[in-house]
Amino acid sequence: MMKNVIDVQFVKYLHIKMINERYGVRNQVEEEKFVVTFVSKEPINKGWSCDKKYCVTDAKGTKYLLRITPLEKSASREDMFRMQKEVASLGIPMCQPVDMGRCEEGVYILQTWIDGKDAEDVIPCLTDSEQYALGIEAGEILKKIHSIPAPAGQADWELRFNAKMDRKIRMYQECPIKFDGADKIIDYINTNRHLLAGRPQTFQHGDYHIGNMIMENGKIVIIDFDRYDFGDPWEEFNRIVWCAQAAPFFATGIIDGYFNNEVPLEFWKLLALYISSNMLSSIPWAIPFGDGEIRTMLEQAKDVLAWYDEMRNPIPTWYHRGI
Repeated sequence: MMKNVIDVQFVKYLHIKMINERYGVRNQVEEEKFVVTFVSKEPINKGWSCDKKYCVTDAKGTKYLLRITPLEKSASREDMFRMQKEVASLGIPMCQPVDMGRCEEGVYILQTWIDGKDAEDVIPCLTDSEQYALGIEAGEILKKIHSIPAPAGQADWELRFNAKMDRKIRMYQECPIKFDGADKIIDYINTNRHLLAGRPQTFQHGDYHIGNMIMENGKIVIIDFDRYDFGDPWEEFNRIVWCAQAAPFFATGIIDGYFNNEVPLEFWKLLALYISSNMLSSIPWAIPFGDGEIRTMLEQAKDVLAWYDEMRNPIPTWYHRGI
């Protein structure tokens, strides 16, 4: 038995739909029941979600990712599983959804296991050109993710996000911890609200950055779709600050790959708006997690203000043109 492995046998009935192909045409679906016995269940203590996560191994040595969400927080998990299947159908490199259902601890989702290393540990150690090439790859993946349209009847984006920014401004104003330059960020928000008008809406990963990527066989694999949403596809770039801090050439590649090297000025202005909104709420968000997270977010606020020249230039200094 592996060290730190929970000594428990986790038995799961997988309902697998078997497609019977005859004469090259899929014309019959038979549901068969298999019993898969997981002989080890090792906890994964990473991430910010409320889910319990495990690496489970079956009797044949095949590994899976098992996520268990407490029942009281599981209302959206069926929709998440359905959307993961839709994203996977596009050929996105990701943890493939295998099965979901109820168990004693809540609602589980079973996914394929990615046997690789955290991108945030690997990419910063690469050369600038290697970082950029992987960024291009990540940008192209994101563009494909955004090909999934938002459901009909979504509320107007301008109204939705203006309300969100108002809420975040109030959160910051009521927060006991302040940072220098917040007034410039608030001024930028209020001056550029008009940019939200008429923006399209698509499926969003919800937390797309270097910390939710795995390197497997030299390629990027995307993980953690549990914050998925629908909204302006360009808002998805609001987490790129984590990429820029870790590997600016990788961050540059993401944008160039997404836009095929033709980045419109309107994108930069909107990205600055979305990052500004996030920055204001990051300090109140960090307080429950302690001084370490507060310091991280205060340092990030300094970086953001420096990148944007105190919000006077919408193109951040970490972006390297013409690589």
